[in-house]
Amino acid sequence: MEPPVTPDRDEARRWAAEELSNPRYPDARPGWLDQMWRDFLDWLASLDGDGLGTGPDLAVPLIVVLALVLIIAAIVFVRPRLNARRTREHGDLYGDGETVGAEAYRRRAATAADGGNWPAAVVDQFRALVRSAEERDIIDARAGRTTDEAAGQLGQVFGTAQDRLLAAAGVFDAVLYGEQAATRADYESVRQLDADLLALKPDFAGQAHAGFAVPR
Repeated sequence: MEPPVTPDRDEARRWAAEELSNPRYPDARPGWLDQMWRDFLDWLASLDGDGLGTGPDLAVPLIVVLALVLIIAAIVFVRPRLNARRTREHGDLYGDGETVGAEAYRRRAATAADGGNWPAAVVDQFRALVRSAEERDIIDARAGRTTDEAAGQLGQVFGTAQDRLLAAAGVFDAVLYGEQAATRADYESVRQLDADLLALKPDFAGQAHAGFAVPR
């Protein structure tokens, strides 16, 4: 087995800086942790080889230990905040637009597409698709429905479009929550799916009707 690697002072400082500069941390880092990290970096920068008064043999291990403590603290305090934020974000596919109708969403999507804002166009076009299903009494209008829930329900009654619905939901999540880029092709795919569903008759055979607004 190879012996463990003991980094020198510069290497330890670089490791710590690279880890805590990860983009997962800045958005959710508490203020006191941010200040602690800044103070720690200032302290590292001030070291001149024997600044700790303990000699170079003890300085490097102490730096490594302190860096690990800061990394662990960041993970412990930041991860729950990130998870909570993701839970809030994925809670409702409409966001603040609970009263917006399908046609209004389609107009917003078209306007965004005309301006080349493909992420906004994809998001509003998918919302139009789901809202349209609610207005057609295919699924119940319900606050808090997630993207995956909507795609899953619609896929049960529009079997031929199930894969496309799941793919569209994936694009929606990646664009809105993952902050990924969207393209004209993404928008056109969701727009065409919306148009195709309008021409399809839902098949409720074999469904438990939970969440479906089955016509009587």
